[in-house]
Amino acid sequence: MDKYKGKKPITIVTGCLGSGKTTILQEILKDDEIKKNTAVIVNEFGKVGLDHHLLRKSVERTILLNNGCICCNSREDLAEELKSLLNMDEMGVSTFDRVIIETTGMADPSPILFTVLTNPLLQHRYVIDCVIATVDAKNGLLQFENNPELIKQITVADKIVITKTDITPEEEIGELLKLITDISPSCELHRAIHGQVEKSIIIGNKASYPSPLKQSNISRDNHYSSDIRSISFTIKKPLDWTAFGLWLSMLLHAKGEDVLRVKGLLDVGEKGPIVLNGVQHIIHPPQHLEEWPLDEKNSHLVFILRSIDPQSIERSLKAFQTFLNTEIELLELQAVL
Repeated sequence: MDKYKGKKPITIVTGCLGSGKTTILQEILKDDEIKKNTAVIVNEFGKVGLDHHLLRKSVERTILLNNGCICCNSREDLAEELKSLLNMDEMGVSTFDRVIIETTGMADPSPILFTVLTNPLLQHRYVIDCVIATVDAKNGLLQFENNPELIKQITVADKIVITKTDITPEEEIGELLKLITDISPSCELHRAIHGQVEKSIIIGNKASYPSPLKQSNISRDNHYSSDIRSISFTIKKPLDWTAFGLWLSMLLHAKGEDVLRVKGLLDVGEKGPIVLNGVQHIIHPPQHLEEWPLDEKNSHLVFILRSIDPQSIERSLKAFQTFLNTEIELLELQAVL
């Protein structure tokens, strides 16, 4: 099943204030093909916006939302603009193949995903293709201390772009990279130099597929993410999809606010795997792949948790599968403590 069939892909670009979101988008939109086929929605917190003027030089279909942060109180504005773009596309007034949404520097991207995935019209006409978070290499460590929204941005992101690497010592970049991968071990990392990145970064790819994670020695004294934990499973036997779905629904009903991210590439006994992608209470429509994108065919499942003991997730999943006579074999377990 093709998740893009008849749907327009949306790329969300998020990151703290001054982390280089607009600079990177300006660079990406220099590509004539992307520029020709892309609509851009810019959300700025203040009443007077500036970033949309910079991006409008690249793309005429640039829309400003300045009635507040779209992760908080103006998601209706976002929904209406996405509907308006569809209307213009259908009438041939202004056609497009992709939407890029640039959030404010204070945004939690989760409610934006919620808007698209739960609106009856939008969920059938759009698909969340990729979430990109920009992280300022020079100020990132300080922002982890003072900007809690940065952790939310990282846990939701499929891809993370480290900016300002040209003016930051390598040891600081290394410390930042370790912190990011400790929080979100399955993310795809990129570096930007003078705002330059691969243009294809806006397109969803294997970043959506969790892969086996290497064990790492993680300090328990990491004060930046003291309540953030992650756990990853590699499962050898096929999962019972119905049983797993029931278990996951129960987990999200009870603890959804603290399940910051769940990603999975699951063997359910079919020819290809199922791609699972969720943020808090919201699970994207599962994507059925016709073949495996990885060399081996084990299931991989990653949770990023807040204030939840990772071992409790392991015990719960194993107990539920055992109860339904579909006991899993756990090959690998990683917990960021």
